[in-house]
Amino acid sequence: MMLTDTHCHLDLNEFREDRDAVIERALAAGVERILIPGLDRGSSFSAIQLAESHSSLYAAIGFHPTHLESFSVKAFDELKGLAQHPEVVAVGEIGIDYYWIAQEEKRLFQRETLKKQLAFAESVGKPVLIHMREENDAWVGQASADLLNILAEWQNKLRGQKHPLAEKPGVMHSFNGSLETAQKAMDLNFYIGVTGPVTYKNAEEKRQIIRQLPLERILIETDAPFQPPVPQRGRRNEPAFVAYIADKIAEIHKTTREQVAKITAANAERLFGWGG
Repeated sequence: MMLTDTHCHLDLNEFREDRDAVIERALAAGVERILIPGLDRGSSFSAIQLAESHSSLYAAIGFHPTHLESFSVKAFDELKGLAQHPEVVAVGEIGIDYYWIAQEEKRLFQRETLKKQLAFAESVGKPVLIHMREENDAWVGQASADLLNILAEWQNKLRGQKHPLAEKPGVMHSFNGSLETAQKAMDLNFYIGVTGPVTYKNAEEKRQIIRQLPLERILIETDAPFQPPVPQRGRRNEPAFVAYIADKIAEIHKTTREQVAKITAANAERLFGWGG
């Protein structure tokens, strides 16, 4: 059985003391591939260094919407220089976050920076890891509206150019939106990332949404060290725990962990091209 964790912040300090043991536990749990996203220039470098250290690890590079204080032309140019590294399979984590950022001027900067990073992804042919968080953690609002508008404009351009990314532009990481938003994202050929909160007792509405999504459009992610799944709530999350997410999706879709692992692993390989 081959599990994948398509979003794990393995470079963060929470893993500093036992990172090698964390990787070994993931392998023992059947996790064969782990994608480490960048949050800014520095963490993108760190993600690549980690990916170089182990054949199961891969990297993404980008500026997270809440880490834009370090964004500059120079920093972005340095990040662009990393795109052709063999371990880099995506651009991210990028997107829109209105939970932590309230000022419209800063929200505008997020949107403008997102557009620049989408253009960068287009130029290097790498899919994107999209972060979206609404004000007050709402299911739907201005963040999803603004994001979908930007992604639709980008997808229309990709389709007009017959760009290969049009068929597999990226994933909506740790999706926390409405069914309508998920459907619109899938209409734009995006995958939907499912994380630990799908296992929470009070997440029945989220499970109802996941039930209506085809397994062929789902990726499983831990977002470790954040969002640990049941029964590991209260602990630091780690990639081995992706198995609990696969189990919950299997329960929702009335299938087996093995089937969920097989389909989502194939989805990840299709999106990131890391099987070769």
